Amino acid sequence: MLKLTKKIEYALIALQHMQRKDHNDITNAKEIAENFDLPASLLAKVLQQMAKHDIIEPIQGPSGGYRLSKPLDKIKLNDFIEIIEGPVGLVDCLHDPDCSHIGTCNIRLPIERVNNTIKDLFSNMTLADITK
Repeated sequence: MLKLTKKIEYALIALQHMQRKDHNDITNAKEIAENFDLPASLLAKVLQQMAKHDIIEPIQGPSGGYRLSKPLDKIKLNDFIEIIEGPVGLVDCLHDPDCSHIGTCNIRLPIERVNNTIKDLFSNMTLADITK
C-alpha cells in the first residue's frame, strides 16, 4: 500500500496550522501536539528538519517557536517529501543499485513508469494544494 509516513503527516498538519495563523504569529511544537494529539517528540524533530531546510523559520527565545518562512505555494510536494523522507519510490530498487534481483526483475520497468508518474504528479502540486 502506498501511503504517507507519520513524519509527512505531522509536517503537513503543522504547516496547515501555521498557514491559518497570521504571518507574524509564532507556534511551537507543544501547541501543535496538544491541538492535534500528536507525539511532541517526533513533531519537534520534524519541525527542526523543516527549519533546517527553510520551510519554516525558527524563532529563538522564551516565547519562541516557528512560523512559515515562505508561502506554501512555492514548495513542490515532491521536494517536500524528499526533504522529510528521502527519494520518492514505490520500491527500494529504484534507488538501490545494489539490489540482488536487478538482473532478473521483470517488474522494474513498469514500476519505474508508475513511480515516475507519481513523482510527476507530486512535482506539479505544491504544499498549498495539500494544506488548503
